[in-house]
Amino acid sequence: MQDVRYGFRILRKSPLYTFVAVLTLALGIGASTAIFSVVYGVLLQALPYYKSDQLVRMWEINSNGNKTLFADPNFEDIRSQSASLQGMAEMHSEEVTVSVGEEPDRARVANVSKDFFSVMGVQPVKGRLFAPEEQRFGAAATALVSYSYWKRHLHEAADLGSLKFTVSKNPTAVIGVLPPGFRFPDDSDIWMAREIFVRYPSRSAHNWAAIARLKDDASLHQAQSEAATLAHRIHEQFSAGDITMVDVAILPLRDALTAEVRPALLILFGVAGLLLLVACANVMNLSQAQASVRAGELAIRSALGASRGRLIRQFMAEAIVLCLLGGCLGVGAAYFGVRALLALAPANIPRLDEISVNLPALWFALGLSALVAISLGILTALRATSREVQSALAESGSRQGSSIGAQRAGRMIVAGQVAITLTLLVGAGLLGRSMLRVLTIHPGFESERVVTLDLHFPDLESQMEAQRVHFLDELIAQLQTLPGVQAVGGTNALPLKSDASDGTYALLNLQQIPASQRALVERAVQTSPNKADAAFLNEITKFLEGLFKDESRTGDADYIVASQGYFETLGIPLLSGRLFTGADGPEAPHVAIISESVARQRWPNHDAIGQTIEFGNMDGDLRLLTIVGIVADVRTRSLEKEPSPTIYVNYRQRPRATSQFSIVLRTTSDPATIFASGRQIVGRLDPAIPPRFSTFREVFSESLSSRRFNLLLVGTFGLAALLLAMAGVFGVLAYSVAQRTREIGVRIALGASAGSVFQMVLGQGLATTLIGAVFGIAGSLFLTRTMRSLLFEVSPGDPVTVTAATVLLILVALLASYIPARRAMRVDPMVALRHE
Repeated sequence: MQDVRYGFRILRKSPLYTFVAVLTLALGIGASTAIFSVVYGVLLQALPYYKSDQLVRMWEINSNGNKTLFADPNFEDIRSQSASLQGMAEMHSEEVTVSVGEEPDRARVANVSKDFFSVMGVQPVKGRLFAPEEQRFGAAATALVSYSYWKRHLHEAADLGSLKFTVSKNPTAVIGVLPPGFRFPDDSDIWMAREIFVRYPSRSAHNWAAIARLKDDASLHQAQSEAATLAHRIHEQFSAGDITMVDVAILPLRDALTAEVRPALLILFGVAGLLLLVACANVMNLSQAQASVRAGELAIRSALGASRGRLIRQFMAEAIVLCLLGGCLGVGAAYFGVRALLALAPANIPRLDEISVNLPALWFALGLSALVAISLGILTALRATSREVQSALAESGSRQGSSIGAQRAGRMIVAGQVAITLTLLVGAGLLGRSMLRVLTIHPGFESERVVTLDLHFPDLESQMEAQRVHFLDELIAQLQTLPGVQAVGGTNALPLKSDASDGTYALLNLQQIPASQRALVERAVQTSPNKADAAFLNEITKFLEGLFKDESRTGDADYIVASQGYFETLGIPLLSGRLFTGADGPEAPHVAIISESVARQRWPNHDAIGQTIEFGNMDGDLRLLTIVGIVADVRTRSLEKEPSPTIYVNYRQRPRATSQFSIVLRTTSDPATIFASGRQIVGRLDPAIPPRFSTFREVFSESLSSRRFNLLLVGTFGLAALLLAMAGVFGVLAYSVAQRTREIGVRIALGASAGSVFQMVLGQGLATTLIGAVFGIAGSLFLTRTMRSLLFEVSPGDPVTVTAATVLLILVALLASYIPARRAMRVDPMVALRHE
């Protein structure tokens, strides 16, 4: 306790040293713990499910090597023939309109097949699971709800059967409540039986995600080998049909959930580790300089009889006090750091609700900092007591002889700091340049002064198509009359927000098909699928299957439903032909507008206007589409991805894919006014539909959230490391000048000019910085190669970024060296010599 009290007094006598050291430790401990807590919670922590290591995600693999969702027949064959799986289930989730009583709201609903809950190992805490009779096509809708939804929206109703509950306007009975915390997949709140919906017989209708549980004695490798064998067998068996599956991919569920964010989080973890090293190096330098200043004190204590063990114990006590202070602040920094990260984290990072301050990470950071400080304390005490007392007193009196080794060690530590700092600066610079490159990309549309209105409708029954078209017609017409609204349009796949469905289309020229089949196709062109008989549909389906096998006639494209006015509202340029007009009604010949990339791929040397295509596999409508216009390409999925070939159809002719529909309005009015007026219009047309409003600038900003998050963290850590390195350079040079006061006085007394002394000290700082910069450039080239997946149109070894970061670091180091150098050139030789 005496040592601890003395340690507090020593630290109180050096407030600047204490403040910088404690703040540095807190920064390193807090930042590294916060980042590792996120990494652990997202990537390393076991999933909160029964024997979660046995849970896997499965995908079909097509001939191009791409993963796709499962088609119903392929899923059923794999499930029935696999010997390595305990169970396998289909699932799909989406936001839909849910009404409790008379209040409509949005909720995420998961449609899951019969083995889902047994695969997940979940039982309801209230009520029951689906009964067999509730898991068949056409059965009355029943649902289980999450515990949080039951508490928040159903008010913890004891009698579930008494609830009035509709999902997508369909009366639904609540039969059970799932355990607290269970919301898989995709943070769902409601689960319904997949079997009550239609089964798609096509082996190319990829609609369902698949999850499975391995048997206790089966490994992932065994399951993968077996599934691949089954996929090959199924492909050979049905190769004459429309099957696209050639293989199956299996991943542990935890890896599948985090695959997109894993590279970025691991890089951020490495960056936080580097910052912790810089912080520890700074504390080492500060402690060493402080100990050297106390060389005289140690020599006197040794002369008065203090043993080596006694001095070592004293330094250890001081180091522990320092670490306790820094650790306490570090714990607070870690707590608020995790909260800040969760607030800033983009929506694509899963399992955010499971993240908290990770105690093992906190103890590791505290332990590493304590180890560095205590080790340095022991080393300093050993060095101080390694010489004879008389020589130690003599050297402490000269104030320079004992400082040579300490100065050299200090410069080495600073060089290491500089190297790590440059690595972080280069990483931040590369991410910054990538962000600038992304922002310079024109997405193919204009987002200024555009607001969006998102709607979710029930799945469309064939007899309700006219009603859906009428609703959207009325909504768009009334929105067009609002003050300040210049243009209105709509789509089922809003760029940068909603993923468009993609599929295979076929070119079909009536003049090029045999006369025996021409009548069949002409009938299909004119016949609504609602009015076609089963024999005709079977005959035309067989014809189309043969057509789609001819690869010279097929192509892949996104299928987007849009309205008249959509392209004008978003400023998407028309390159050829015309846009949708009011004449393109439900009974008119069906038309399509294609993107520039479709025209370039399929008709590079011909005019695409007037060509006909078949794309009915997307919505079941087999009527041909006549191309009437070509528009510029749009980056729909991401600014960083090349535009996808896209075929646009008119919602008035193809309303089946409008369950999710977004209205876009170009306006000069205040968005809040538009939101209020739009909400009133939707409420008048259908009170059961809850609209959501936003500006397109918000949509645009959200699409960059992941890149902005990475840049913010790496940039912040790089700036913190730069400040620590600046403090390190300043500290070493200030300490060196203080120790060399007598030497500098002698130099000036013998004729050295103030300028030469200034250059000597400045050169010392510059030399240390350049040594660190050399190693830092090498380190940055290694680290940035691991960042390749986070970069956009910038190479990991980009010379502009490396040069700029190096120059910045050198300038900062010169700035840090300036004050000590100025102090050295102002040394009065008479005062310095008389003092010594």
